[in-house]
Amino acid sequence: MGIFVFLPLVLPLTAWPIARLAEQRLHPRSATTLLTWVAVVTALCSTVCLALLMVVGTAQLPGNPLPDGWSDPEVRDSVPRHEIVGKAAIPALLAVLAAGARTLLRHHRVRGEAHAALNGLPATEVAVLPDAQPYAYALPGGPRDRIVVSTAMLAHLASRERRALFAHERAHLAARHHRHLLLVRLAACANPFLLPLRTAVAYTAERWADEEAAGAVGSRRTVARAIGTAALVSRGTPAPTLAGLAAPGPLPRRVAALLAPAPAVRSWPSLFTTAGLAVWTAAAGALLSAMLSANSALTLLLLLYAATPL
Repeated sequence: MGIFVFLPLVLPLTAWPIARLAEQRLHPRSATTLLTWVAVVTALCSTVCLALLMVVGTAQLPGNPLPDGWSDPEVRDSVPRHEIVGKAAIPALLAVLAAGARTLLRHHRVRGEAHAALNGLPATEVAVLPDAQPYAYALPGGPRDRIVVSTAMLAHLASRERRALFAHERAHLAARHHRHLLLVRLAACANPFLLPLRTAVAYTAERWADEEAAGAVGSRRTVARAIGTAALVSRGTPAPTLAGLAAPGPLPRRVAALLAPAPAVRSWPSLFTTAGLAVWTAAAGALLSAMLSANSALTLLLLLYAATPL
């Protein structure tokens, strides 16, 4: 396999063009789904490959508990500079696992604290907290999904803007956007090259909810005003994996998109347009990268399996 064994670690770089194009050219729903899957697949392949590189590079060390066949010359030859790579893979893999565990723990801790803060309130869809700090976000899980909003936030919004806020948060809950946000954050923990996809999904998920809110309220301008007002006064959400009306990100672009005509419902642009050709080419490249990553990781896994004594 030679140097191709490292493909799963660097091929996530090829997903950058699709991240940018998906933000600009795809419907937010399609962009969010596509980018989440690309991030998850490439992150899994990258992590598996890192683990296999560690195994191959350290199998010949004395006292290791690994099968003797994994230290055969044929196996070691599949990884260039296997000793250096194997030892370097150990701290890298530990860092990946630690970052992923920290992200998961913080996500569950913040959700638990948010649900605990609602104890004693009526079990309604909307939980209004008496707080001088303006905020609003979608809180999944618990006995039921809920929309959390402070009295200060409601005080800053007009009646129609409040409707836009609630429609926006309902869209987040209905589409389970917190799962998309958590998955891409975990993917970025596994491979820093996927950070642009994490940023892109955070934006497209908000745009998805913006469009749903605009349809529910019947006025794109009202949603744009609600977003602008919330951005000026809000402190955001308690965690990046919880979605909210004024989530951190390119808010001027969201407002500009709402002041423009609604995006086409078609999931993908036509191949026979300049934008369509660019999007389809980038998507094909991202898919090919994921397939090559999976193939490299699988090849190395099968090589170890063949060297395992029965």
